[in-house]
Amino acid sequence: MNSKRALMTGITGQDGSYLAELLLSKGYEVHGIIRRASSFNTQRLDSLYQDSHEDSAKMFLHYGDLADANSLAKLMGQIKPAEVYNLGAQSHVRVSFDQPIYTADITGVGALRLLEVVRDFQETNGEQVRYYQASSSEMYGKVAETPQKESTPFYPRSPYGAAKVYAHWITVNYRESYNLHASCGILFNHESPRRGETFVTRKITRAVGRIKCGLQKKLYLGNLDAQRDWGFAGDYVKAMWLMLQQETPDDYVIATGKTFSVRAFCERAFERVDLDYRDFVEIDPRYFRPTEVDLLLGDPTKAHQAMGWKPQVSFEELVDMMTDHDLEMARQQKTLIDAGHSLPSAKDDL
Repeated sequence: MNSKRALMTGITGQDGSYLAELLLSKGYEVHGIIRRASSFNTQRLDSLYQDSHEDSAKMFLHYGDLADANSLAKLMGQIKPAEVYNLGAQSHVRVSFDQPIYTADITGVGALRLLEVVRDFQETNGEQVRYYQASSSEMYGKVAETPQKESTPFYPRSPYGAAKVYAHWITVNYRESYNLHASCGILFNHESPRRGETFVTRKITRAVGRIKCGLQKKLYLGNLDAQRDWGFAGDYVKAMWLMLQQETPDDYVIATGKTFSVRAFCERAFERVDLDYRDFVEIDPRYFRPTEVDLLLGDPTKAHQAMGWKPQVSFEELVDMMTDHDLEMARQQKTLIDAGHSLPSAKDDL
């Protein structure tokens, strides 16, 4: 078994693309599981494909699904990875209220399916496989204490948060029951220019660029007073990798230790382009959650002390990075429109 061969779910997402980039830079052979769809969803990986052909390390994509244990088992047997990263999930909190059963199956039971495959593979082959579970700060929900640390009780406030609690505890159970090297990273909100456009941070920075370029007039949001501990996804995937390099598996809070409101994010992003967010942001009740999580603030002390991990990108640098990226994207769209090229229509409330 190649000690630098990794298998990853969720490789086409924000975290998956950054983690693949990191592993390739370390000489890994990276295998990613993708779901079959009628349209391509690998844009975040395009540059990695090009780079991997120039290096000794390679990246491969395989069809599979967290809903299909058979496909997972087949891939484990074919690839024989030394490390498995479970980043796959239905990860949108608001959508989890609309699709609670699907969210529970993929985000929660999907982790169990993958753990069973890892356990069976390890027992059959007699070789250790190190497993990473993507846990979430949404598990804390109605927080019992601030800041939140590894020992803080969970009180999820969404189907997504509840599913992540199950995935977290079943990972701990398999670690203790079957001696798996399985670790959970309780990651607080982490963003980047690769963040999905329906998540609030990217929704804001994308709107800022489009408003500045005259492509959009208003931005509709929900709770501006919700506070989150926001970090840079590129920093956080380094913590994932570090967890699997530790001699003993464990669980770690990965956060910045600072919290900012959605309002503060808006203010910083609009200021970046010399605009006042109050002139463009309107509240739409459709974007309020049935049960809100008001404050998340992580305590990353354990990760600092045990692994030497610290975030490198500040909140201000993160917002600026995302805003600059989406402003450039909007400028390119504006140029195409001015040149007479048609583009897919975009609603003002995107």
